[in-house]
Amino acid sequence: MGERAEAQHERQRAEPRGLHLVGQDVYADWEAVYRDNVGRIHRLMYAKVGNRPDAEDLTTEVFLTALKPLRVTASIGEVRSYLLATARTVLADYWRRTLGREVTTLDEELGISTPEPAPENPTAPARAAAILAALPERYRRILELRFLGACSLREAAEQMGVTVGNAKVLQHRALRQAATVAEGMLS
Repeated sequence: MGERAEAQHERQRAEPRGLHLVGQDVYADWEAVYRDNVGRIHRLMYAKVGNRPDAEDLTTEVFLTALKPLRVTASIGEVRSYLLATARTVLADYWRRTLGREVTTLDEELGISTPEPAPENPTAPARAAAILAALPERYRRILELRFLGACSLREAAEQMGVTVGNAKVLQHRALRQAATVAEGMLS
């Protein structure tokens, strides 16, 4: 082995397992790594687990797991890739702990059947139409936009020509009045 190759081999052995510098865009310090990536990792975890406390715990676990082998001299792209890989591993461990078994295949492949959805009530559409018809125009319109038209609050507010706050109030009042109407139909 040549002297140069031997020196390179020795450096690689001495360096902790982690990422190697390949570009000029590197983080200044660990705090910069954290600040730049914490939001991205937290959003990923929140999207996967659906609740803030678990997402925060998992985000912390990702950084605690990743920062030990990670070198600050790694390029930004390498750091992000490594954090994402670590996040996947942490998430898999979380689901393994939570579900009590490894999640590696789909339930259908295992022959596990999912419960059948409840049969639809054939009178539900007529009942919903009757409830909506009993509401004032603005209340009916906000409920139609939000729940039948699948509009966001912002979209519904724009279509009705009101503020988002006003749309929230209208929706709340409309739902309360619709519940009252529905109760009256049952009695």
